[in-house]
This record gives sequence, structure tokens and C-alpha cells, in this order.
Amino acid sequence: MITSLILFWSDLSPMVWFGLKLAQVAAFVLILSVILAFLILMDRKVWAAVQMRRGPNVVGPFGLLQSFADLLKFVFKEIIIPAGSDKFLFILAPLITLVMAFLAWAVVPIAPGWVMSDINVGILYVLAISSLGVYGIIIGGWASNSKYPFMGALRSTAQMISYEVSIGFIILTVVFLAGSMNLSDVVNSQAGGFYNWNMFRINPYNTYGWWNLLLFPIMFYMGVLFFISALAETNRPPFDLPEAESELVAGFMVEYSSTPYLLFMFGEYLNMTLMCAMFTILFLGGWYAPVEIGVQFIPPVFWFMGKCLFMFFMFAMVKAIVPRYRYDQLMRLGWKVFLPVSLMSVVIVSTIVVFVGGTS
Repeated sequence: MITSLILFWSDLSPMVWFGLKLAQVAAFVLILSVILAFLILMDRKVWAAVQMRRGPNVVGPFGLLQSFADLLKFVFKEIIIPAGSDKFLFILAPLITLVMAFLAWAVVPIAPGWVMSDINVGILYVLAISSLGVYGIIIGGWASNSKYPFMGALRSTAQMISYEVSIGFIILTVVFLAGSMNLSDVVNSQAGGFYNWNMFRINPYNTYGWWNLLLFPIMFYMGVLFFISALAETNRPPFDLPEAESELVAGFMVEYSSTPYLLFMFGEYLNMTLMCAMFTILFLGGWYAPVEIGVQFIPPVFWFMGKCLFMFFMFAMVKAIVPRYRYDQLMRLGWKVFLPVSLMSVVIVSTIVVFVGGTS
């Protein structure tokens, strides 16, 4: 059966193959967009619950269609472009942000074989694409030709660059343990139960034996650092300094309205969901169940989505309960705490991998 399918695919003309690939991408984008609409609603509902409010509850049953109503509102509103702005770049900026946010999902595996492009340098690809996403914010802030957007763009750039360094080092520890930069291989290296996940390495019977007792606190701490760095990387509270309402009105999005604003906001939530997926892949065993006995009937994709949903809930809770940092505190945390600690962890983990890996 598989051989015949391979032969069928190989016999297809390039144009037919391209058309099928295009349909696959379109379907993935559509499904991801619908899921994201409900995640945005969940974010608002969690925030409302913490503040003892009801949240969106009018459009559709229990307010389930609120995000779609907001989408229609943004799409049909008039696009206002400031007279002094660079009009081409002003429109281009949100498009760059959204496209880069979608492109990063190309290498994310959500179940065995369920990945758009299973490349061997998937982790490098995600880091590169997420770095390019900041260009949309820089261009948007500069093209607005206004003080507040420009200050917000500068803040965002400095913040994202600062925390990308520590995120890179944190991911390196996972790459050393997995022995691969392919995201599917990283997930497969954590098979066998929650005690093999990088967040809870307490299994003394795998490759690293009793050295897991040293790796466990290091990798758990790396997971916590990755989560906090992801908040800063995606401009989420308490690190939403680029769009701090009390200081910069709406930061780099001050002059944006209607559809361009929608694209910025959609890109931000896409990046946030990507970070939830990356945390699941790197630290929570991806699509593998916490235990292997009695849960085989649950498809792997549901485990992956459940873990991502839990991480999104954590993002929403942090937004609701943690006060905003000052900018100097944010920079000090990134450069004086996260960077040295993650660098030290890279040294320790790489030493264990080189001298212990494969000998137990």
C-alpha cells in the first residue's frame, strides 16, 4: 500500500504536486486560524475570570463566536493611513509580521508524520524565522512617522534580540540531549513516559543513567527560563513594554487600525501559540502521553494539542496576575540573569553528554 502511494506520488507531474502542496498549506493555515480564534477567546475568558467578570458572552452560544465578530469588524472598518507616513512600508509591516508567524509553523510536528516540512535543521529554521518577524515591528514603528510607535519599535527590537540569545542557549541544552536539530527527533528522544521528558528527567535507566538526577534540576530550570523568555519574545505581559498603555499608548501599533492592526494582533497570537508548541516539543514530550499504559486509544495529536492548550492557559494566567516590569528590570533580567545561567547550563549539559552519553 505504502509502496503504491510512493509510486503514485513520484508519477505526478510537478504542477499537480505543487497544487496538492498548495492545498495542504491552505488547509493547515485555515485550521490554525480557526483554532487561534478560539484561543483568543480563551485568553479573554481567563482574564475575565481572574477579574471576576463574565468576559465575551453575547455573540453566539457562551460568546463562542466573539472572535469571528471581531474579525468581521476589523475587516470592514476603514483603513486610515497617517498623512506623514511611508504608505508602502506602513502596509508592508503587518504583512511581514503575519507571514513570518505562519512560516515558522512549517517545521512544527504535531503528530508522527504530521509536519509540513520535516527538515534536519528545524530548530535553526524556527529561530531564524522568529528573528525575521521583528522586522515587521521595526518597519511599522518607523513608517508611522510618530514618536510613540518609534519608541515602541525600538523597545521591541531590543527586547526580542536580548531574549533570543538566552532562548538559543536554552534550546542548545535540548539539542545536546536529543542529538539532533530535527524537531521530530527531539520529540522521539522523549518517548516512554513523563520521566523521560526533558522537563522531568528522572529515569535512571536511559542513556544518561543516574546522571539524570543532575540533569533534572538543570533541565527543569531551563524549561522555566524558556517559558519566561517566550513571554518576553512574544511581547506578552509582564513584558509587554513595547505596547505599554501607561507609557506609549499602544506602542508600535498606535497609528494602526482596521485590517493592518488585525494582522499585527493575529501575528502576535500566532507567535504565542508557536512558543506553546515549541515548549511542548522541547520539554513536554510532544505528542507522547505521560504514561504508556491504558491511554493508547487517545490519538497523539490530542496529547499535543492538550499540552499546547495548557501552556496557552499559563500564558493567559501570567497576563492576568503578574504586574508589568520596568524596562531596566527587563533588560537586567535578560542579560544579567538568564544569559549567564543558560550559558552555564549549556557547559554542564554538554560536558555530561560528551563524557557520559552512550557509556551507561
